[in-house]
Amino acid sequence: MPFHAFIRNRLDELRSEDRYRVLPDTGKRNGKYITVEGQPLLNLSSNDYLGLGDDSVLRAAFTAAFLEHGYLMTSSSSRLLTGNHYLYEQLERELAHLYDREAALVFNSGYHANTGILPALTCRHDLILSDKLNHASIIDGSRISEAAYRRYRHNDPEHLEELLEDAVGKYRQVFIVTESVFSMDGDLADLPKLAALKKKYGAVLIVDEAHGAGVFGERGLGLSESAGTVGEIDIIVGTFGKAFASTGAYAVMNELIRDYLVNTMRPFIFTTALPPAVLAWSLLTLHRQAAMQVDRSRLLHLASIFRSALVDKGFDVPGESHIVPVITGTNQRALGIAATLREAGVLGMAVRPPTVPENRARIRFSLRASLEWADIEHIPDLISGVLS
Repeated sequence: MPFHAFIRNRLDELRSEDRYRVLPDTGKRNGKYITVEGQPLLNLSSNDYLGLGDDSVLRAAFTAAFLEHGYLMTSSSSRLLTGNHYLYEQLERELAHLYDREAALVFNSGYHANTGILPALTCRHDLILSDKLNHASIIDGSRISEAAYRRYRHNDPEHLEELLEDAVGKYRQVFIVTESVFSMDGDLADLPKLAALKKKYGAVLIVDEAHGAGVFGERGLGLSESAGTVGEIDIIVGTFGKAFASTGAYAVMNELIRDYLVNTMRPFIFTTALPPAVLAWSLLTLHRQAAMQVDRSRLLHLASIFRSALVDKGFDVPGESHIVPVITGTNQRALGIAATLREAGVLGMAVRPPTVPENRARIRFSLRASLEWADIEHIPDLISGVLS
């Protein structure tokens, strides 16, 4: 089949499977609401979990700093050339201080971090053991690396230990990789058990806190903080693009690993650095979120009430976090519920394969601390007719 004909045929297949995607026409954000194709909708599909992106006081502080210091909108170079602005060093010192770790390193995105760290640290004599539901960026980083790669059953430390036991004496180093809060099911990794297995078998433990940072922990450091395992995890990856309402990502670690990544991690070496303006905003949001304990508690309490209300209606709602997925099974049902929500002024996006497993399509509600129960209490009744 000719190349372009193949592409057209595959797109037609995606349409027939209700898996075809288009870029939405999103406009202005205004607090709890976002304009999509001219319609203001209650935004339940944002990763701005603490509402920092809408914080007018924070924006005013940033604007004043921007004007005072003249922060540039581009770095025009990689960090190893002329892009290593002094704000990078401030941000990394602050991250290391918050986590009480030796060092931190800032990246352009969480995807950059996860597709660069594993290939840099591993070789063909190593083994990566990854939770089956880890994010695509972790999967891609594992595949890019030369290491052997196996997945353990989701949130199953017993299966992980079987694989660790089988690996004894066969590899130079074993790496355990997991998310802390799983992005699609909203459930939590058992970090104390993983830390214990890491210690027992001499493995390296890497935890992605993309959806945990800002939401869990006294200072918003993630599930690793609330679980008391920060010091037992070799590398903690986090993102500025979700609860911290900015752009970029980071990892905290010891000085030795940081130095090695600076010298060997290809997405770090060969990427234009983040603009100073972005670094300045990240510093502001990082400082602000560290004191938002009340907001974190309110968010998790709201999610618990919402999940219980959905379960009471008979819905399949996994997880135990601020990410509240309603499993629909078929893609068609997910799209139908999303359309019903939109007609009622609510943005709840349908998530379909390959983002989630086959026959596990869903509406993924991402709650924020700025929401009130009155904003969402009608939703279980609203969607119950679609799935009945």
